[in-house]
Amino acid sequence: MKNQITNAISDFFFEYETPRQVLVRNRRVGVVCRIIQLGVLAYIIGWVFIYEKGYQSTDIAVGSVFTKMKGVGYSSMNGTERIWDVADYVFPSQGDASFVVMTNYIITEGQKMGKCPELHGKHNCSSSADCEGGSFKRTGHGQMTGECVNETKTCQVLAWCPVEDDLVIPDPPMLMSAENYTLFIKNSVTFPLFGVSRSNLVEGIDAGYISKCLYHPESAPLCPIFRLGDIVKQSGFNFETIATVGGAIGIVVDWTCNFDVAVTHCKPKYTFHGLYGNPAETDKARASVGYNFRYAKHYMEDKIQKRTLLKVFGIRFDIIVQSLARKFDIIPTLTAIGSGVGIFGVATVVCDLVLLYLLPKRAFYKNMKFKYTDTHTQDPDSEAGSTETEK
Repeated sequence: MKNQITNAISDFFFEYETPRQVLVRNRRVGVVCRIIQLGVLAYIIGWVFIYEKGYQSTDIAVGSVFTKMKGVGYSSMNGTERIWDVADYVFPSQGDASFVVMTNYIITEGQKMGKCPELHGKHNCSSSADCEGGSFKRTGHGQMTGECVNETKTCQVLAWCPVEDDLVIPDPPMLMSAENYTLFIKNSVTFPLFGVSRSNLVEGIDAGYISKCLYHPESAPLCPIFRLGDIVKQSGFNFETIATVGGAIGIVVDWTCNFDVAVTHCKPKYTFHGLYGNPAETDKARASVGYNFRYAKHYMEDKIQKRTLLKVFGIRFDIIVQSLARKFDIIPTLTAIGSGVGIFGVATVVCDLVLLYLLPKRAFYKNMKFKYTDTHTQDPDSEAGSTETEK
């Protein structure tokens, strides 16, 4: 018993086991094996290493965006001329990554709290019985008083009077001059894993360059000053069409960087996308077209609170920062190589299936590959302990 334990321990530490291999000279099996191996090799080199860059680790940036609009707009309505500056046509005015530029509007001036007839089509009536006092209608402007105004054949409401009439949208838009407004984007990103910080004001983008540049995808792709008309055009929309009823455009700042080369090669790329609607859409009857909201300016006149109501049609801009940085790392490299080596085993499995189950001489190859044994128990005192008999 002691000798058996000693022998087992000795065998464990001082013997090496290796699989038995059989060299098969068969053209069909050899060709299948090499084709599979070449396919696996092409996958590892072409897809894993070249396309997916499996030898690099990746990181996503933490970033911030600051914006500033510039430009002056002009409009004329019923002989009244107006000048609109940044404080009037940008909502909100804090320089966020998401904001609205007003391009069209419907203005209702001198509203004060009182009783007045509802807009035609909101609360039509033929008598006061059609107007339920104290009730509201979702699309109405106020609370019904219970009276029907004979002149307009609409219910009287307690509301800001006169009520807004927004049935006709100005076309062409009131602020076509918005096409020449400019947008300044300042963006900074940090890749924590690699300890790299970058700004879209890259090398060569100084105060002198910014004062005279204007973004162009080919001649000035790094200029951070954008003309609104060019942004809309790059997104695929017509400016007059989107300015009339409003819309939404996404400005994507793409930071795709490879830090295996100099950091100065890490530069942003700008793209523009229409986020609402289809530039080729011709159906004028579709619901909820464009983008609009209401904005009121309150003031006091003769100790009476009044307001100027604007229904604002505008272009909503959403600045979206997307990023992906890569750099060589030995751990993902070894992982990719190891997984590739493991996939090479597919060739062996497929060729064994062909060899042992599909070829005419499969029985011969099976006998060459496997060794069949029968173990018979002998005398415990025997030196061998067991004998093997080949079938």
